[in-house]
Amino acid sequence: MAVRIVPAGEFAITREVEYGTPEQNQAVKEIIDGVRTEGDAAVRRYTERFDKSKVESFRLTEDEIHAAYAEVEPEFIQAIRDAAANIRAFHEKQKQETWMDLKADGTMLGQVIRPLKRVGLYVPGGKAAYPSSVLMNAIPALVAGVPEIAMVTPPATAGVEGVNPYILVAAAEAGVKEIYRVGGAQAVAALAYGTESIPAVDKIVGPGNIYVALAKRYVFGVVDIDSIAGPSEIIVLADDSADPAYVAADLLSQAEHDEMASAVLVTPSQQLAEAVQAELASQVAVLPRREIAEQSLKDYGAILTVASLEEGIDVVNKMAPEHLEVIVREPFQYLGKIENAGAIFLGPYSSESVGDYFAGPNHVLPTNGTARFSSALSVDDFIKKSSVIYYSKEALLRDAPQIAALAKFEGLQAHARAVEIRVEKEGV
Repeated sequence: MAVRIVPAGEFAITREVEYGTPEQNQAVKEIIDGVRTEGDAAVRRYTERFDKSKVESFRLTEDEIHAAYAEVEPEFIQAIRDAAANIRAFHEKQKQETWMDLKADGTMLGQVIRPLKRVGLYVPGGKAAYPSSVLMNAIPALVAGVPEIAMVTPPATAGVEGVNPYILVAAAEAGVKEIYRVGGAQAVAALAYGTESIPAVDKIVGPGNIYVALAKRYVFGVVDIDSIAGPSEIIVLADDSADPAYVAADLLSQAEHDEMASAVLVTPSQQLAEAVQAELASQVAVLPRREIAEQSLKDYGAILTVASLEEGIDVVNKMAPEHLEVIVREPFQYLGKIENAGAIFLGPYSSESVGDYFAGPNHVLPTNGTARFSSALSVDDFIKKSSVIYYSKEALLRDAPQIAALAKFEGLQAHARAVEIRVEKEGV
C-alpha cells in the first residue's frame, strides 16, 4: 500500500456530515418516543432487543463498581490515577469566578457563574470502550462543580448485567458514582426525558455510534449536548528535520481509529514525503487493526507537498484539523500563525497520544473543520452564566430618555413606557 503524495493544491477531503440514513433516523425517533412515553419499560425492551441483555436494575451498586478493581491490572489503575491528576490540574486553570462591578453612577453590573445541576455522560462499551474518554468528559464537569453526574454505558456481555470493568474503574477514579447499565439511543432518551429509574439531566456529553449521535441530535433543545463528533483527524506539519518513523507512527495512530479517519502529512520536503510513505507501508503491515488503517489511508490519507512551511500553515488553517502536530526545527516560532486546530502538539516528542491519554488537555476536540469556530471540551461546557443588572433611581432617571428612544425606534412602545412610567412617578 502506497499513500499518495500530491501537491497541497490538488488535495481536498470531501466528507458529508453524518446524519444517518432515513431508516436510522426513523428507528431513533421510535426509540426516543417509546422511552419518553413508557419510561423504564421501553428502556428494558430496547436493551433486550439491541444488547441481548435482560436488565432488572439499571443502576450499579457501590459493591459492583468496587468489584471492577479486581478485574483490571494494577498498572492500569495507576496509569488512570496519574492521568486523572494531570487532567484535573489542567482543567482547574479554566475555572471562572462570579464578578460584580459596582459603579459610582448608581449601577451595578455583573455575571454570576453557576455549574449545571445535572449532566449525563454517555460511555460506549464492548469493543469501543475507551476509559480515557470517561476521564476527559467527567473531570471537567466535576471541576466546574456539577453536583450530579449520571453515567450510562451498555451491558458488556450478552445476557449478563455486566459492564466493562475498565470503564467502571475509570469512572470511580474520576469521581462518578451514579452509573447505569444501559446504552444506545434508549440511554440518551432516558437521560433527556427521565424515567422512573433514571432522572433527567440538563446536558449530555460523550461519544457513541451513529444511533447515539442521532439520538443526541434529536433531543438537543430539550437538553444541551456537547457536539456531533465526526471521524478523527490528524495533520502533521513537518520539515526535513522530522524523523519519518515518528511521523508515520503518529499518522497511523489516527488511521487505526476507523476507516473514515483522516491522517495527512504536510511538508515542504520531498525527501521526507517519500521516507514517510515507505514507513507507512512498513508500519501498517504489522498493526492489529491493519485493515482499518489501510482503508483510512487509502480514502482519507495523503502526503501533501508545499513550497514552504508558511504555505503549509495556510493549508492547516484551511483544513482546521482536530489534531495538529508541528514537527519542525523551531516549532514555537510558528505557534502564533496557527489559527485553526483543536489541539496543537509541538516538537518531535509531543505525540498526539500524549494528549489523548495523559498530558492533561482534553481530547474531546472539534472535528470536520469545526475548529474554525469550536474548542476542546472544557470547564466552560459545564457552567452557565447569568447577567446581573441593578439601577438606582438616579441612574434610571439619567438614562431613561435614551432607553425610551431606542425602544420607540424599534416600535416597542410598551418597552418605552416601562421606563417612562417610572420617570413620571419618581422624577422631579
